Amino acid sequence: METKKILWYNLAFMAFSTVWGFGNVVNGFGYSGGVAGQAIFTWILMFALYFVPYALMVGELGSAFKDSGGGVSSWVYETMGPKIAYYAGWTYWACHITYIASKASGGLKALSQATSWAFMPQGTDWYDSLNTLVVQGATMVIFLLFCWIASRGLNPLKKLTTLAGTSMFVMSILYIIMMLAAPAINPNAGFASIDFSWDSIIPQFNVNYFTSLSIFVFAVGGCEKISPYVNKVKDPAKGFPKGMIALAIMVMVCAILGTIAMGMMFDPAKVAEDQAAFISNGAYWAFEDLGAYYGIGNSLKIVYSICNAIGQLSTLVLSIDAPLRMLLDNEQAREFIPKGLLKKNKYDAYINGIWMVVILSGAIIVVQSFGGSAQGVIKQLTDLNAICMPLRYLWVFAAYIALRKAGEKFAAEYRFTKNQTFALVAGSWCFFVTAICCLLKIFNADNTLSLALNMITPIVLTLLGLILPIIKKNQDAKENA
Repeated sequence: METKKILWYNLAFMAFSTVWGFGNVVNGFGYSGGVAGQAIFTWILMFALYFVPYALMVGELGSAFKDSGGGVSSWVYETMGPKIAYYAGWTYWACHITYIASKASGGLKALSQATSWAFMPQGTDWYDSLNTLVVQGATMVIFLLFCWIASRGLNPLKKLTTLAGTSMFVMSILYIIMMLAAPAINPNAGFASIDFSWDSIIPQFNVNYFTSLSIFVFAVGGCEKISPYVNKVKDPAKGFPKGMIALAIMVMVCAILGTIAMGMMFDPAKVAEDQAAFISNGAYWAFEDLGAYYGIGNSLKIVYSICNAIGQLSTLVLSIDAPLRMLLDNEQAREFIPKGLLKKNKYDAYINGIWMVVILSGAIIVVQSFGGSAQGVIKQLTDLNAICMPLRYLWVFAAYIALRKAGEKFAAEYRFTKNQTFALVAGSWCFFVTAICCLLKIFNADNTLSLALNMITPIVLTLLGLILPIIKKNQDAKENA
């Protein structure tokens, strides 16, 4: 019996819920200084020159290696060999070290918002009022608790991940619809005006602008997660690119409308006054104001906070467990990993791997205890994620370039383009954009501590990835001797 094929528009919706989130709108608006026109210009630029070719390259890779279930690592293994595939797998895991630290902080922040406005009469946000050392101490407790849960093979929040993700997606769309309709419902609410003059739309192409672009790269990345569905699409040669183009249009529309909605709420001067506060609280302020426009109090903010808390904490469990298993379960990667990291406990958890997560992510949490504010911690982690997380996309483009250079060695039912030169230029361009944005973001720091974290974190993770194969080689040599 023939398996039912996925229609192109169903694929687009599947990809959309995976790639896009409300936080992307907030971060894009915040890092553009609250100037809606400039944020919209950058979104359009990023979609046209980066996201669309990126998504279509993923389609070709997925089609060429339809029987490989390892995603990016499998693509690299097939095109460049096992040693390079190990580095690709390591990069994917290492990127989650900063992500895990941010999920612990984000989960605590969301819990503080939910409890503050649900149970405290005056809605005091206790997270922002606490000393950074206290906040990071509480973050460490949450982080260690969820590492313990992962080590016990207990992942009770995994089942909530899909529910939380779906609810956050619904809240994001709901925000856009309700905010754009708000002037008709409550015309006297005092909305901010948006300047769409040419001078306001075109950003100043200075150092600050280019060092912030990684935030937008981080926002639109991740569509390689849907690559296993390429050959399940009806008429993939036509259906997949249609789905990806539809995805790009949907994301672009949501980014633009979401930015317009933000521009109607927030005066750029307020955002520029304290960017760290906006990055930390912008999403909560948005739902708080939205509730006020509709006369329903803080109910929307509380619902969003609860959804966000569940989403952040369930993602924390998955981020500790899943990437580690993807790396250590891979037979090709095991060839380069010391045996100690492959040790499992009685709960079938990679216990030493989890300890490595504890040490590395825990170190970031500890270091952040000695500088900045509670709000600054969230922004600092957002910056760090924008440096580290897009590094995994480099392997997508490297694999694509290697695939095209291999000629007809790998048969793909779908091709991004038939022109070989254009394909190589597009792959090299996306690789360059990703690499340069990550590199420039390192120097976009608010203080010395942030700069040190931005520089040291990727260096330490890279060196560790290079050292492990050497340790494994020495272990093998001793055994053979």
